[in-house]
Amino acid sequence: MSDSAASVEDLFDEASGHIALGELTNAIALYRRCVALQPDYFDGWHALGMALLRNGEIKEAIGAGLMATTLQPNDLLAWTALSQMYVANHQIAEAEDAKGKARILSLGGKVVK
Repeated sequence: MSDSAASVEDLFDEASGHIALGELTNAIALYRRCVALQPDYFDGWHALGMALLRNGEIKEAIGAGLMATTLQPNDLLAWTALSQMYVANHQIAEAEDAKGKARILSLGGKVVK
């Protein structure tokens, strides 16, 4: 798929196909292109973070997770994922904070009004 013809959604779908096949490196490259083309693309940042985490690139995963929670601060899955990323990096206080925000959201509250 050429850059000019590929929409962010097409790149995301292609990356998700690579995830399904266990091809993390290919998926990560495509998710990176998604967020480069559309920096406010929440789904791209969230998926990039999860793929990086699965690939052992924890510090970069945290960065992507933080972008996702910044773009959609009331997204339960984004906070849950960020908590997992922090746990993987042994940042327990940060993990507990993210988990707390996820809990607020799971109970119907809001992190940001």
